[in-house]
Amino acid sequence: MKKELGIFLILVALCAVVSILNPRFLSAANLQNTARLVGMYGIFSIGVGVVIITSGIDLSIGSKMALLGVLLSMMLMQGHWPGALAVVLTVVVAMALGLLHGTLITRMKIQPFVVTLCGLLFYRGLARFVAKDETKGFGNAEGFERLRDLATGNLIGIPAPFVVLIVVSVVMWVVLHKSVFGRYLYAVGRNEDAARYSGINTKLVITSAYVICALLTGVAAILFAFYTNSISPSTHGNFYELYGIAAAVLGGCSLRGGEGSVLGILVGTALLQVLQNLVNLLGVDPSLNFAVMGAVILIGVMADQVLKQRAAKTVMAK
Repeated sequence: MKKELGIFLILVALCAVVSILNPRFLSAANLQNTARLVGMYGIFSIGVGVVIITSGIDLSIGSKMALLGVLLSMMLMQGHWPGALAVVLTVVVAMALGLLHGTLITRMKIQPFVVTLCGLLFYRGLARFVAKDETKGFGNAEGFERLRDLATGNLIGIPAPFVVLIVVSVVMWVVLHKSVFGRYLYAVGRNEDAARYSGINTKLVITSAYVICALLTGVAAILFAFYTNSISPSTHGNFYELYGIAAAVLGGCSLRGGEGSVLGILVGTALLQVLQNLVNLLGVDPSLNFAVMGAVILIGVMADQVLKQRAAKTVMAK
C-alpha cells in the first residue's frame, strides 16, 4: 500500500504543477478527454499487470489490437454482422490468442518474451494481410451507434470508457485480492516451483493470466477502434504494450513477479496520461512521449531494485 500511496501523491503533485503551468489542464474538455484515455489505457494495463504478477510479459498487445480492430471493422462494415455478435467474436478471438500464448509458455516451455515477441510480429503482419494494408474504419457508425457511444459517449457526464474501467477494476480487484485464484497468481509469481510443490496447478494459473490479459485487451481494442474510427493495420496500437508495462511497473508491479495491485496500476495509468497531457499542453514534440515511457520504466525498475536490496539488508540485520 505504501507504493500506491507514494505514486498517488506524485500524481497529485504532478496535476498541481501541470495546472499551474497551463490552466487549460483543468478545463472540462481536457479532463474528460484525459479520463477517457485513462479508461481505455487502464483496461488493458490491468491485463498486462496480471501477467507481470505471474512473472510473465506480453509484448503483443498493440499488434493484437490492430488485428482485432481490423477484424471488427470487417465484420461490421463488410460482413454486416450484428454488432453484439461481432463484439463477442472479437473478444473470443482475443481470448483464443491469450490461450495460445499461455499454452506455448506452459506446455512448450518457451519464454514469455519470445512467445509474445513472435506474436507482436505475427499479428501485425496478419492484420496487414487481412486488411490488404488498407485503413479500416466504421464510417458514421450507422446501425451500431451504441457501440460507438461506448467509446466516445458519456454516462451521467462521465466518459463511458472510464465507467467501463471502474467496472473492470472492481471485478479484477476482487479476483486479485479477494479470491483463491488471486492468491495463486501471487504465489506463482513469487516462486513457481514452490507453488507447484504446494499443490497449485501453475500451468493453469499462468495460462489463465494470459487469457485474462487477452480478454481485457479485446475489450480495449473495441473501444480504441471506435474511438479512433481509423484502424491502420501498420500503425494502430503501436507501442501500446509499452504503455501497459510502464503503467504496471510505475504502479508497483515488480517485473520479478509476485507484486502489484489494481489500484497501483490505475494510478500508474493516470500518471502516464497526465505526463502525456503535459507534453501536449506545453507544445513539446510528441515524440518525447516515448522518451517519457522509457524513463518511467527505467525509474520503476531501479526503484524496485533499491527496495529489494533494502528489504534484503533489513532481513539480514535481524
